[in-house]
Amino acid sequence: MTKGPHVAVPIALPRVMRIGGGAVDEIGEVVAGLGLSRPLVVTDRFLVGTGAVERMVSRLEAAGLAAAVFADTVPDPTTDSLVAGLEAVAAHDADCVIGFGGGSPMDTAKALGLLAVHGGQMSDYKAPRVNNGPALPVVAVPTTAGSGSEATQFTVISDSVTNEKMLCPGAAFLPIAAVVDYRLTLTMPPRLTADTGVDALTHAIEAYVSKKANPFSDTLALAAIETIGKVLRRVYENGNDEDAREQMMFAATQAGVAFSNSSVALVHGMSRPIGAHFHVAHGLSNAMLFPAVTAFSVRAAESRYADCARALGVASPDDRDATAADNLVAALAELCRDVEVPTPRAYGIDKRDWDTLVPLMAEQALASGSPNNNPIVPTEEEIRDLYARIYD
Repeated sequence: MTKGPHVAVPIALPRVMRIGGGAVDEIGEVVAGLGLSRPLVVTDRFLVGTGAVERMVSRLEAAGLAAAVFADTVPDPTTDSLVAGLEAVAAHDADCVIGFGGGSPMDTAKALGLLAVHGGQMSDYKAPRVNNGPALPVVAVPTTAGSGSEATQFTVISDSVTNEKMLCPGAAFLPIAAVVDYRLTLTMPPRLTADTGVDALTHAIEAYVSKKANPFSDTLALAAIETIGKVLRRVYENGNDEDAREQMMFAATQAGVAFSNSSVALVHGMSRPIGAHFHVAHGLSNAMLFPAVTAFSVRAAESRYADCARALGVASPDDRDATAADNLVAALAELCRDVEVPTPRAYGIDKRDWDTLVPLMAEQALASGSPNNNPIVPTEEEIRDLYARIYD
């Protein structure tokens, strides 16, 4: 499964990373230190309302930078939502973009950085195309502990015409810097904490079992799994637990680095169409799929899933791999129950709508390329069956 040490593995990381409580206070120093002077802060109205954007702008200006703000990002960004953002980049003559928020503002910032240089439509840049050309530098400042987008060479944008949730890969989307401050997550509500936390766990496990796994990504993935297993329930039950928040934020970034340098697999391939067609948050749609897809895949990479189980703390070194792998499937189902992950039916999705769209979702899942990294590559019929199985 894993490449041997004699095989060269390409590794891509942000040039600068500031991690820890208070790191966001250093945003001006980080941007100025990169030789940049005209940042556009790409964020959302919620963060404007909390005063966090105003504080960031003041820190940028204190460092002698000319900052502007684009605050009209939307959850699960669309091609239509990028139009005003590109206008803001041009109006400010921005030389960089700061993605400030959850995965959606960071994905928006990445897309704007590429389009501002290359033009065209986001559909021109979706997988299987790999985008390694120049783009405006992106500085990523996450406010949730889950997407890992601050350290990944991917962005996900929905096509406003077709509703396809497009995975766009390549080094052009890798932030030049990441500022990771757990204190920004202290106000996350329990539902968002759970969804983003399960998202991070999905990243780590899929990075480890992916056919593109390698020794570098393995180490980070297992470390993230171990930490998330210890602290996710803690932050869900008590959002003011600063120690757990800090550990969870660090683990989410580790998982992001891991899957950026390995890849995600079937859970993500199937998750994106659910988000696109039914407007389910990305982390939540991952959580809806996670136990069932793991159960489907586990026999094809028993030892790898067993390693994940041991890292998660649900199997011992003495357990047989088959037992440990089965324990992982059971533990994921239990975790999703504990943090109250709804089924699509419980979420309110109409069964007729679900059944009608399952063939298209299966087609789009396969087209994304992510299922090809899965330990067992599913057929379109098997993906349809998994969609049917998780509905209720």
